[in-house]
Amino acid sequence: MRRLKALEPAEAPAKSREQLEEIIARHGSAGEMIRTMAHSPALLQGYLSLSRAVKRIKLPRALSEKISLAVQEWLGCETCLNAHREAAKEAGLTDSDIALARQATSTDPREAELIAFALKVLVEPAAITDEEISALTGNGWSDHAIADVVGLVVLNQLTGTFNLVAGT
Repeated sequence: MRRLKALEPAEAPAKSREQLEEIIARHGSAGEMIRTMAHSPALLQGYLSLSRAVKRIKLPRALSEKISLAVQEWLGCETCLNAHREAAKEAGLTDSDIALARQATSTDPREAELIAFALKVLVEPAAITDEEISALTGNGWSDHAIADVVGLVVLNQLTGTFNLVAGT
């Protein structure tokens, strides 16, 4: 059930209106989540900035979609799960890969380790140990990749949580 109304640019606060008009000019439309976030110019700006930044992460797209699927499964956002399921297929993942990712694992043990870490970043970041980080780096994951995972998890938490609260 929709809880927050998606805004048209004319209804949005001035700062959000500018952002919505720019998005519409570039893409032809603005999605429902973005139009709903427009109630808060600060949130909309933060989301757009983080989203643009996370698009530049160095993780392979298929792996980032697996992480997104694991996070959204845990959060329970069907809207996000559907979007990431489609993106995962576009990235070449099979139905089996998608099902495993939703269970926070992979047939590749190295990927499974990183996906499990991503879920721990979401659920209990204070419990992450030095040994877990050492295990990741020992298995070839760079500090850069580990930092990228945190950014990807935070973006997914933001979108999933917002969609659940807004009722999109």
